Amino acid sequence: MAEVETAKHLLFNRWDLSEVQITDPGLVRYVNLDPVIVPHTFGKLTRQEFNKANMMIVERLINRLMQTEMNTGNKQLAIRIVRDAFEIIYKKTKKNPVQVLVEAVANTGPREETVRLKYGGINVPKSVDTAPIRRVNSALYFISEAVRKGAHKSKKPAANCLADELIAASKGDVKTYSVNKKEERERIAKSAR
Repeated sequence: MAEVETAKHLLFNRWDLSEVQITDPGLVRYVNLDPVIVPHTFGKLTRQEFNKANMMIVERLINRLMQTEMNTGNKQLAIRIVRDAFEIIYKKTKKNPVQVLVEAVANTGPREETVRLKYGGINVPKSVDTAPIRRVNSALYFISEAVRKGAHKSKKPAANCLADELIAASKGDVKTYSVNKKEERERIAKSAR
């Protein structure tokens, strides 16, 4: 009986989340790594605005992949895409794929954005620091958008597109869509200082 209680919960019965390290101190509170076997909370954490920070980061990626015109509501398909992408990431890098995901989120979340201020009827762009939860949201949006654009009208499966995007984004490669969009937002914010 004691062996059952001490058994580890592994993501997809394969990946250990206790070895994942979050290096960006601003994202520690908003990148949740609670160990679950299948990331599916049935929407219990979406009732309040900041409750999504309590949702596991892998499930947030799955939900973000589900919000496209082709995958709307197909959670099982989105789970399969992420699971297959994690297998591809492990084969290519020999690293824990959740660690690669966390590094990709840290590298693709913009640190600075612009807002519009009105001065006497004139819109003026103003540079502001981005909140950590907004950084995570933007990073997941950029990654899912890259997967959608990479797999649309091509023979490359979505799992391969996701794996390639996460691997390149975790290294900070500027040629990838998600890191490029982050750099573009920060460049616009820098010009609005």
